[in-house]
Amino acid sequence: MKKELGSAIDILLVEDNPGDVELIREALASGTSRHHLNVVRDGAQALKYLRRQDLYADRQLPDLVLLDLNLPRKSGREVLQEIKDDPELKWIPIIVLTSSKAEEDILKSYSLHANCYVTKPVDFEQFMGVVKAIEDFWLTTVKLPFRH
Repeated sequence: MKKELGSAIDILLVEDNPGDVELIREALASGTSRHHLNVVRDGAQALKYLRRQDLYADRQLPDLVLLDLNLPRKSGREVLQEIKDDPELKWIPIIVLTSSKAEEDILKSYSLHANCYVTKPVDFEQFMGVVKAIEDFWLTTVKLPFRH
């Protein structure tokens, strides 16, 4: 099913920290873009969602994924690898949004074809600013591949 031009952006947030989920939800809600935010709390759920399995059979593929690296059941690195290895999913832009500042995580994420890597700030205002910057760029400026 092809997405209508001008319709809301579907975002999948893969995040196990409830506080970060709420901050992201709040930051996006205060923005100007039209979006639907769907949240899954671990890597295994993320892949089921993207493959439209079980509880997620009726879900539409997201236009954008916000992916934490440190997840239960299946790490963000494993999720990223599986998404980018799957011909049906590899076109979906993946923003790694994580607390890790480790150079090896940054290099590994880009080697797995993440579209960008953003470190979550600890400070509330900075965190909100980062999410707003993501929204401004990815939901307003960038032309996303609406292929579903």
